Amino acid sequence: MASFGNAFSSSIGKKLIMGITGLFLVLFLIVHCSINALIFFNDGGITFNTGAHFMASNWIIRAGEIVLFIGLLAHIFQALRLTLANNKARPVKYAVNQGSANSKWYSRSMGLLGTLLLIFLIVHLSNFWVVSRFIGIPTVDADGHEDLFAVMKLTFQDLWIVVLYTLAMISLCYHLLHGFASAFQTLGWNHKKYNSIIKGVGIWYSVIISIVFAAMPIAIYAGWIS
Repeated sequence: MASFGNAFSSSIGKKLIMGITGLFLVLFLIVHCSINALIFFNDGGITFNTGAHFMASNWIIRAGEIVLFIGLLAHIFQALRLTLANNKARPVKYAVNQGSANSKWYSRSMGLLGTLLLIFLIVHLSNFWVVSRFIGIPTVDADGHEDLFAVMKLTFQDLWIVVLYTLAMISLCYHLLHGFASAFQTLGWNHKKYNSIIKGVGIWYSVIISIVFAAMPIAIYAGWIS
């Protein structure tokens, strides 16, 4: 057991946890984005509320929610450990920094992008998850489901929140651009024959997911969704 624990506390072990939890979060974003995108049916939130009700009432989804939070916390914790370890290993920066010659700027800024996403996540959870899971939504839609769409419309009337979400989704896009391919590489799921495919899928995934998420608050604030 000691050797197992030491393996995951090593630098490679930390990166392995980041890769596993990162891919898990990638899958979660697909589900979460698909459900939220139901607002674009523009039917007063009926379809969206039905999807949200299914997610909230399905025991498999609820169990997965617990796993998600554990994975998210593990991802954040390991990211902090890796950042601190890297800074400790190199306390003095090189006189000439040639980092841009070997990597993209967002690959070298994962700590900053992750911090921005963490701030967004706290605001997002307080606006929606805490309300739906603990406070309760007092209104229902025409089908008798909790009207989470009404909460979404009310939340996105504040311009600062819309701006925050939009900036956060830009950060998410760059975070995913690095994290998607990096997770495959960390887990050893890379090969010269299909690395270009993984990179291409990662780019399309990162851009589409981020645009759809950003379009939701913008569309509601602009009155395109009602």
